[in-house]
Amino acid sequence: MILSLSLAAFFDSIAYVMGEVLADGVLCNFQAWWLTYFDWCSLAWVCCITLNLYLNLVKETRTDRFELMYHIVAWGVPFILSCLPLFGDYYGPAGAWCWITDSHVAWRFGIWYIPLFILIFLMTMCYFRIIYVAKERVLTWSGTYDPERERSKVLLAEEIKPLKWYPCVYLAVSVFPLINRLHNAFYPSEPVFVLTLLHVLTAPLHGLANSIVFGLDKETWSQLSLTSLKLAVHSRFCDTTVIKEYQPGMVRYTAQLDEDNSDSGDDTTVLFYSPDMTLKDRGP
Repeated sequence: MILSLSLAAFFDSIAYVMGEVLADGVLCNFQAWWLTYFDWCSLAWVCCITLNLYLNLVKETRTDRFELMYHIVAWGVPFILSCLPLFGDYYGPAGAWCWITDSHVAWRFGIWYIPLFILIFLMTMCYFRIIYVAKERVLTWSGTYDPERERSKVLLAEEIKPLKWYPCVYLAVSVFPLINRLHNAFYPSEPVFVLTLLHVLTAPLHGLANSIVFGLDKETWSQLSLTSLKLAVHSRFCDTTVIKEYQPGMVRYTAQLDEDNSDSGDDTTVLFYSPDMTLKDRGP
């Protein structure tokens, strides 16, 4: 899930470095769609990470079966949302980048800023609940010592520490763009250079901020060795282990030792013998 978040942030950053301000047209619409889509993908993966952690810790539910659903939601819903302004031709020059134009302010807030801060608020509430439950379980005595349960408590507590910062990342990098867009909505003909500058500096920082959060988890660095990566890829894509019924090889019964063949190096395994049978000597 963090890998998918990183990919979304990487493609999101491409639109921010496309170059000069574009005139209204196909390329401008494409840049606006690209920004909207991958901004939403990044936010959707942060929401999925939060939901996954909530289900694991609070609901104690295994979420392996939800993997496909996460991908459908995190890549599919943003595609629908990013295409909606195309139908009304709402994309166009909007400051430093092409996005929803100044004449469609309601669409700006309806399609991005209002859902963004609602989701950030909900994720913050989720993490408060997760942290509370984690602390309660660490302090709870269940009567008998279960090493696996105690180990699970410690691992979940360690996992919460870096993941709880992902919503904070989105809040931090979205504050100045929100303030600038609010100012543009109330004073469309009076842009403020400082607000525009802060907007330009902070909006493209999703990927950098996510990488800093990822680096806070010291355990992840031990998993980035070549051996760990190979094992992860193998277990994810190449694990075809099948449990089958054991089929024994040839069984040789000998009633009398053959001295000439005692050192022949025959690897036939003797599995059964009877009192009137002499097993072949295999050496010390």
